[in-house]
Amino acid sequence: MNKNILKTGVQDFILENYNTDILSVLLSKPVFPDVSQKELTQQLEGRKKAEKKLPSWFSARGIYYPTGVQMEQTSSENTGAYKASLVRGNRLADLTGGFGVDTFFFSRKASHVISCEQDAELHEISKSNAVKLGISQVDFRHTDGIEFLRSSTEKFDWVYLDPSRRDATDKKVFLLSDCQPDVVSNLELLLKKADRIMIKTSPLLDLSAGIDQLKQVGEIHVVAVRNEVKELLWILSRDLPSEDVTIKTINITPGGEERFEFSRAAEQKAVSSYTRPGKYLYEPNAAVLKAGAFKILCSVFGVDKIQEHSHLYTSDTLVKFPGRTFRVENVYPYNKKVLKIFKGNKANVTTRNFPESVARIRKKLSLKDGGNTYLFFTTNYEGERIVIQCTKVSLKDIPT
Repeated sequence: MNKNILKTGVQDFILENYNTDILSVLLSKPVFPDVSQKELTQQLEGRKKAEKKLPSWFSARGIYYPTGVQMEQTSSENTGAYKASLVRGNRLADLTGGFGVDTFFFSRKASHVISCEQDAELHEISKSNAVKLGISQVDFRHTDGIEFLRSSTEKFDWVYLDPSRRDATDKKVFLLSDCQPDVVSNLELLLKKADRIMIKTSPLLDLSAGIDQLKQVGEIHVVAVRNEVKELLWILSRDLPSEDVTIKTINITPGGEERFEFSRAAEQKAVSSYTRPGKYLYEPNAAVLKAGAFKILCSVFGVDKIQEHSHLYTSDTLVKFPGRTFRVENVYPYNKKVLKIFKGNKANVTTRNFPESVARIRKKLSLKDGGNTYLFFTTNYEGERIVIQCTKVSLKDIPT
């Protein structure tokens, strides 16, 4: 960590030039004698990424940003705040402190937080930033989190881990056994040292595989931001067996939060009902789809599916649904005659359980993107390929 970056002149330059073309800064003559252009561009890039991802860091003066990869892997403010909302108790150990975003939010909920980070520079960065952000109740440790836990005599209310999803060659990995630290081989230690364990994993991890490997799973939280799944959170404890896991989904959007939870056993027992498209069409958000809540939506919301594998739902009465809601204007069979209706028009296109891609359909029909028309190319429960023409239902019209 080059502390010269925190000097007033350098900070002023970063504040004023974070929108500047990075390559031009990198190739230009050194601006400061004690800060390289590479170091300077790292700070500019970090601040630029923080503008939307970490507004509290962006608005604070004197923040030191890590490498691009480390900025990419860190939690956003939205997801950091959500994780902290799950925590109860006073003592928490963050075994993979990193850039310190999750630590920051945990410190707002727990009176004593220990944050472990084995990368010396990242440890110094998070400590420095903590001062700028007014964090005082965190004990920053430059150490391996698992080794700290093994040697500690303390018992924690919560232990949190965000295993690195990069291997020795910096290639992305997704399996639990490939991440570091290896939580699977250290499960006994974790369960011995804490009442509750929270593990953040890649959104690509299969839920069934995760349950099988982590054993004592009581809850899984599927967290999406603007309909993109960002992370899976696994809550473990000795008194939380995996026989019937509760799955909680949240989609954080500018218009509010969409939440839905269900038990895994209830989804397995649920039976779907099928019908042709009615007055309204519902598309589950990404968190619900990742969670595998396919059948239980029918009974909970009083809707029917279009087809088993299409994962589109319908009803004649408007209901509040975790996802996008549309008013059905027309339903057409998929054929050349019908396609001429849309040729050259502007429309938003989605395909579900359909043999052609969105790109191919757009090219075939010369469709321009956007507008108020939504076209769903899908297959109904009778095996017919259909086109559902819709308009989006305004949030204010949806029942609360």
